[in-house]
Amino acid sequence: MSEIAPIDQLPGGLESGLEAVLMVADSPVSSARLAQIFDVPAARVAAALEKLATEYDSKDRPRGFELRRVASGWRFYSRADYADFVSSYVLDGQTARLSQAALETLAVIAYRQPVSRGRISAIRGVNVDSVVRTLLTRGLITEYPEMGDGGATLYQTTEYFLERLGLGSLDELPALSPYLPGVADLESLDSATYDD
Repeated sequence: MSEIAPIDQLPGGLESGLEAVLMVADSPVSSARLAQIFDVPAARVAAALEKLATEYDSKDRPRGFELRRVASGWRFYSRADYADFVSSYVLDGQTARLSQAALETLAVIAYRQPVSRGRISAIRGVNVDSVVRTLLTRGLITEYPEMGDGGATLYQTTEYFLERLGLGSLDELPALSPYLPGVADLESLDSATYDD
């Protein structure tokens, strides 16, 4: 008697499990990897994937997505018929205004690049993980090809950043010095602190 796989004890069994994993996959997942994840034979996974793909293509209830096999595995894709709507949604998200935190973080990266997330956090005085993810998603920054001290990921601005700001190069960024306090200002602030 064969042992029941843990996935078979959950509602929907293997097919629902495959949907759950593929829903969060950002790249195609092979049948072999899925079989490993669910601890079931690869042939069973292949049959379940084919069944799901056929079900999603049903003429009775067409879906806005499809399960497609590509060279390296399986992945959900939006159906080509809806490309205009999907593009509209994605582009609307790209044109949304950046928050103050995102603008400040982007400025730090632009002027200090390549710079690590830790250094950005130290300069801003707050955790910048989610803001950095937003800037990466929007294509305004990218990972620098080399690692920083201790293997830290470094970030730099992209061509898209320059395009959005209307700049030909980073050399065209405005100088920061006019916005920083001068030496005389620092001394007067210093003496004012001690006079109190």
